[in-house]
Amino acid sequence: MKQILLTNDDGVRRPGLWRLYEVLKSVGEVCVVAPESARSATGMSITLHKPLRLRKTLVNGVKAFACSGTPSDCVIVGLRKVLGGSPPDLVVSGINEGNNVSLQAVYGSGTVAAAVRAALMGIPSVAFSLAFPEETQVSHAWLRRRMRDAADRAKPIVEWVLANGLPAGVDYLNINFPPDVDADTPVKVTRAAVARYVEVVEERRDPRKQPYYWLYGHLLGENEMEPGTDAYAVFVEDAISITPMRVDASLVEGRVLDGLVRYVSGKA
Repeated sequence: MKQILLTNDDGVRRPGLWRLYEVLKSVGEVCVVAPESARSATGMSITLHKPLRLRKTLVNGVKAFACSGTPSDCVIVGLRKVLGGSPPDLVVSGINEGNNVSLQAVYGSGTVAAAVRAALMGIPSVAFSLAFPEETQVSHAWLRRRMRDAADRAKPIVEWVLANGLPAGVDYLNINFPPDVDADTPVKVTRAAVARYVEVVEERRDPRKQPYYWLYGHLLGENEMEPGTDAYAVFVEDAISITPMRVDASLVEGRVLDGLVRYVSGKA
């Protein structure tokens, strides 16, 4: 059977992780290595300044490994220790509680970072995220139902990648489900939007009247989203967004920096 390493950034006991496990265990042998608690927005960070702990745990009667570190740590420890250095056929990350559309999210997301880390280690990977209704508190019942529906739509994607591999030049897939995903939700291949929100820094005062700062994002409206992007697909078209991604984001085409080279070489 195919070997799948499954992780997330919300924690080893979160429903999105285990809904994925339930649908993927018929596709391959699934090994769960996930953070012991929430590690959202940790990006590509790895733990270098303190020991990592890895403990076996049972979740719904299934053996899993809870790691004290980040999603990137989970991929590294999962590959090098839990799987004994034998690379899995695929790394799957998610299902994240909240969307990961736009480059703003991609570069900060722990969920996507696990997929990127796997890609850097030469392993194809897929990150799954479920968008929540905006400015609405979701119930546990809503979360369980939508995670079930999202996982059902994730299964054939994983099956296809295991059977066909990723296309040439694609290192991982970033996949986002709209809040009302179901069996009939259309699928769009997209590119990553640059931004989904405008960064806001709010100054507040603590009880001692000293300033502190609260960061959040002001969401862009539908008319500010560009067609063809992941944000537009999820929030305007109510579609599943599949964004093929590369880990090499460097610009190497042409001689775009000849002027800079001449300048720093004293030949301008």
